[in-house]
Amino acid sequence: MIDRRGALAGMVAAFGASVFAPLARAVAYQPNPVINTGPPAPVFTAAQRALVAALSERVIPTTDTPGAIAAGVPEYIEHMLGDWAIDDERGTILGGLAAIDARSMADYRMPAVKASAAQQDALLTLAMNDKLPGASEFFPAFKQLVLTGYYTSEVGITKEREYLPVPGDYDGAYPYAKVKRIFSS
Repeated sequence: MIDRRGALAGMVAAFGASVFAPLARAVAYQPNPVINTGPPAPVFTAAQRALVAALSERVIPTTDTPGAIAAGVPEYIEHMLGDWAIDDERGTILGGLAAIDARSMADYRMPAVKASAAQQDALLTLAMNDKLPGASEFFPAFKQLVLTGYYTSEVGITKEREYLPVPGDYDGAYPYAKVKRIFSS
């Protein structure tokens, strides 16, 4: 069974130099780390936590496979920010959430968490296109945290992808037509 640290190392290798710094530190930390395996250190207010969940689900929505909320992505993001991020990196995410919420109040007269899915998509699109204050740093970091949290979760590895544990049987003549999803090992 793949462990979360091994999956993170693979994600860091895939993302290269543009990896969000807390992810790089989490993978690189070697000498007998004291890792918080309990609940994440609190970072978000209740409103921010709800907004992170809503926006995570907009990045990876529930379709025929579970979405970001079912995979525990919001908790993963809070864990990474609480236990691995430094103040500047935490500030990037918190500032982006505040900018999205402020824009939602200006445009829709409601907090972003109460906005419709289409309105949340529009807010994320503004952030992606650097049309919000601080969005040039927020959106790539947030998206990377969502993707890493999802694809290193049990849901992401076993439901979204086809999980083949290693060591497994080698079948050199495995028909490509049987491949329905990307393999994960």
